[in-house]
Amino acid sequence: MKNTILPLLVCSFLLAFPVAAAEDADNTTRLPIPRFAALRSNEVNMRAGPGLRYPIEWVFSRRGLPVEITAEYDVWRRVRDPDGAEGWISRIELTGRRGALVTSPRCSLKKKRNELSETLAHLEAGAVGQIVSCERIWCKVKFDGMKGYLRKTDFWGAYPEEIFD
Repeated sequence: MKNTILPLLVCSFLLAFPVAAAEDADNTTRLPIPRFAALRSNEVNMRAGPGLRYPIEWVFSRRGLPVEITAEYDVWRRVRDPDGAEGWISRIELTGRRGALVTSPRCSLKKKRNELSETLAHLEAGAVGQIVSCERIWCKVKFDGMKGYLRKTDFWGAYPEEIFD
């Protein structure tokens, strides 16, 4: 009798949580798509398809570069880079920290959310930083340890109407 109780308890335990197991089985996040993420390291492979058997089409070498996630498949995320190139990256190569890529030829990092505010630094196209928060027009960002504000129109990495802390 003792030998049959343990297997029954284990089976009862597993049957009590079928929904949780089913949600985790496909390794998707259930977060909104599309959404932004950033590259976790300085060397990230973008593949032609969702798996190691697909050829590497591009190697990114820019930690913090923002990418837009457009689909999820198992542990793979289809992404679009700032130039519009698309491919697949393993989820472990991405971070939820938001990156910002300056797209304006030259813009000013402001001390406050105001065009007339003191300029902390001049940023050139291609500079990569981190987004701290966003309001309707301005985002608080960090470039090389310096925090300030940029207009959303000066960088790629946040949607025009997106607001977050």
